Amino acid sequence: QVRLVESGGDLVQAGGSLRLSCADAGFTLDYYAIGWFRQAPGKEREGISCIDSDGSTYYVDSAKGRFTISRDKAKNTVYLQMNSLKPEDTAVYYCATASHCSGSYYLWEYDYWGQGTQVTVSS
Repeated sequence: QVRLVESGGDLVQAGGSLRLSCADAGFTLDYYAIGWFRQAPGKEREGISCIDSDGSTYYVDSAKGRFTISRDKAKNTVYLQMNSLKPEDTAVYYCATASHCSGSYYLWEYDYWGQGTQVTVSS
């Protein structure tokens, strides 16, 4: 069974960087697309980026140029490198599996979810 675990969230100042990790200790993620989402207090969960099993990557406009998604198959881990962080990036960040990256980030397209990791960006 897929059990995703996110890590890397922290408190960081505006302009800083963080690298989030999404891993599964017992199930290979090679054949899944992995999406990154975030949810700020009082707001809906929103998609940020997705990486297909073939390594193709996709970003929403707010993430382009600042965030980079990548995967290390040897470590069975997907990363989200976040640079130039802003206070509005403050949220709980989640990773999730899907059969492919559709570009729509509908929650129902994603099957397994992690528990989330908190990112707080101070001004």
